[in-house]
Amino acid sequence: MIALIQRAARAHVEVDGRSVGEIGRGLVVLVCAEPSDTPPLAARLVDKLLKLRIFSDDNGRMNRSVQDVAGGLLIVSQFTLAADTAGGNRPSFTGAAPAEQGRALYDELLRLARERHPLVAAGVFGADMQLHLVNDGPVTIPMRVA
Repeated sequence: MIALIQRAARAHVEVDGRSVGEIGRGLVVLVCAEPSDTPPLAARLVDKLLKLRIFSDDNGRMNRSVQDVAGGLLIVSQFTLAADTAGGNRPSFTGAAPAEQGRALYDELLRLARERHPLVAAGVFGADMQLHLVNDGPVTIPMRVA
């Protein structure tokens, strides 16, 4: 699974002009399933997200996790993370899982995150979404779990 993690001061996602998920301080996680991905990889991604130390401690060092700061998770599906631009000017998205598999893995990721963390918001799989965020830092970290 591919994830792009952004430390946020606040964020929300809209579908058709209506807010469908929002957080204050926390992590915005854009996520893409790949064809070889499985539910255990979704579990590994959740574990990494909850333990990733990218929030500042009292000395200004990145030593705290989203759990340590009682932050939120805003998890948004984004198949374009699998874009391949090597073959020209139009990206290919064949590296993304088929929609049915992608939806199942996204749903599993959300289920596991909500089991393990009290504040989890989400986008809508397959929808045209507008993501609004204030990137804190800015801190943006690409991650792939395999």
